Amino acid sequence: MSNLQRYTITAALPYTNGPVHIGHLAGVYVPADIYARYLRNTGNDVIYICGSDEHGVPITLKAKKEGVTPQDIVDKYHAIIKKSFQDFGISFDNYSRTTAKVHHDTASEFFKKLYNEGKFIEETSEQLFDEEANQFLADRFVIGTCPKCGNEESYGDQCEKCGTSHNATDLINPKSAITGNVPTTKVTKHWYLPLNEYEKWLREWIVEGHKNDWKTNVLGQVKSWLDDGLKPRAVTRDLDWGIPVPVEGAEGKVLYVWFDAPIGYISSTKEWAAREGKDWELYWKDKNTKLIHFIGKDNIVFHCIIFPAMLKAEGSYILPENVPANEFLNLEGDKISTSKNWAVWLHEYLEDFPDKQDVLRYALTANAPETKDNDFTWKDFQARNNNELVAIFGNFINRVVVLTNKYYDGVVPKPANFTEVDINTLAKINEYPTIIGNSIERYRFREASQELLNLARLGNKYLADEEPWKQIKENPERVKTIMYVALQIATSLSVVCEPFLPFTSTKLKGILNVTSSAVEMSWDSIKTSKELIAPNHKINKPELLFAKIEDGEVQVQLDKLEATKLSNEADNKVVEPQKETIEFDDFTKLDIRVGTILEAVKVPKTKKLLQLKVDVGIDTRTIVSGISESFKPEEIIGQKVTVVVNLAPRKLRGIESQGMILMTDTTDGKLAFIEPENDSVCNGEQIS
Repeated sequence: MSNLQRYTITAALPYTNGPVHIGHLAGVYVPADIYARYLRNTGNDVIYICGSDEHGVPITLKAKKEGVTPQDIVDKYHAIIKKSFQDFGISFDNYSRTTAKVHHDTASEFFKKLYNEGKFIEETSEQLFDEEANQFLADRFVIGTCPKCGNEESYGDQCEKCGTSHNATDLINPKSAITGNVPTTKVTKHWYLPLNEYEKWLREWIVEGHKNDWKTNVLGQVKSWLDDGLKPRAVTRDLDWGIPVPVEGAEGKVLYVWFDAPIGYISSTKEWAAREGKDWELYWKDKNTKLIHFIGKDNIVFHCIIFPAMLKAEGSYILPENVPANEFLNLEGDKISTSKNWAVWLHEYLEDFPDKQDVLRYALTANAPETKDNDFTWKDFQARNNNELVAIFGNFINRVVVLTNKYYDGVVPKPANFTEVDINTLAKINEYPTIIGNSIERYRFREASQELLNLARLGNKYLADEEPWKQIKENPERVKTIMYVALQIATSLSVVCEPFLPFTSTKLKGILNVTSSAVEMSWDSIKTSKELIAPNHKINKPELLFAKIEDGEVQVQLDKLEATKLSNEADNKVVEPQKETIEFDDFTKLDIRVGTILEAVKVPKTKKLLQLKVDVGIDTRTIVSGISESFKPEEIIGQKVTVVVNLAPRKLRGIESQGMILMTDTTDGKLAFIEPENDSVCNGEQIS
């Protein structure tokens, strides 16, 4: 990067109705952090801004469900989320929250400026209303059938199945999420941002102006929205949780969360500037500043259409230089779901893998969903750690530090003559910051992470080819040169790994003893310096940078997910409704007795049928039962069962079945026997 720049980097405000998980980290916060750290390392003026998004209906719903206030909910999760980011080294310059006074003031001022300049449309319309709850039903308070795809659990603002945005009044068969009642309609007044007035400008600015530098998934979604035609969008809603609409006649109304949340980037910057004694406007209003939004694909419309239209309407703000949105990360083949607990929560990960923040950061970067949805698996996580971080990066560093301590008591040796291999290797070190940096600047973080690993591979190959352990006795001067060159590679790794592996970088710099101002390297110095770590410099004793992750550790995580899956299946199991009422005399016609299975064989050419010999006390009879997918024949010999013995015989596959064994389902979809609790109950005993 030839000219230093000023950058404002924002990461999507996480919603405070739950903790953050690996999908959030992979899609938004790690790539943004890599980018911010890289820009700082190259000398640019950078602020990396975020904060908690604390308004909106889901928070009020969660508060109602838990019997607490919305403020209790956001306080709880703001603290959890903020700590998770700190624990994973996400290097925000400021992490704020939208319940802060500075945000309320900033959002109110933004609204009033647009209101006073006539940028809104005021409309009275019919909105859904819950008579029992005595309140208007904002988007997430309504569930119904999506008018586009037929999903019967669509929210009032967006269908999570097909991604279509709509109004709550567009839903088919809407129901209140509060009471379950069918809502009525009631007249209310709101203010709208006329997005249709910005349609031509948005097309020129994004679809034409950024067609060569924005990601295709972003351009595609924006074009799709524009092609469908933009409509005015409400910026206020009837709710008691949020920022009050700051005009007369708007009592009982708050700013719509989609309007107030992106302004959170600005208010967080103001908070930072006040603390640091800076001018916040330089980072939002100076044309020499580059504004970059890091988001997931579900936020593209807000950051590429709605927020830019808001900024354009206000008139004094810069527009984003890029919005490198990522796709979604799945977990073990299924979509990550907060409500279903199908996730790897960051705070829980560190309980199971303490001090392995960088392992997860690397695994998520190497498998980042940059152009399509990707899948996180624990086996891939283990392989990334064991086969790449341990076997390549960690192995190289360990060999260099161990040999330097062994041969030279930890003192960097003075090189003798350089061979052509040495010269070429040193030249390649200078090339890697540019190679890695080019990938980062193009938002190709997966590619950048592999180039980082290639630098470690360069070191491993160099040592393997030169074999200092074989030459130390016969050619000690040559070994000095070899170890000197290897130490240059190790030092360069300590610098260029920092955006990806910040904890590893700190540890490696400590091992190499290059943390003092006299010897600490910069990104650009790796490009040009002929000597990164000088002869006679004393390094420290070896420490392992990474440790192997064993199969048992991974199995614990897989077992945890399997337990979650079974729990979800049990929670979602539909219980069959009661059958029609019968008289007592009807029940007494059934003769149900205790029996024991004596023999069991599979019925040929069938998947489900077993032929059983069952002692029912009054006789031993043949019963054909469809249970072979749940039980092996040899497993059920001696099994106590309950049998309807007076059922009319019926032929199944040519075998006459003389009764029915009573079964039920388990949570994992298997069958289970209905059997007497007391083993002393004899065959033939009647059940009544």
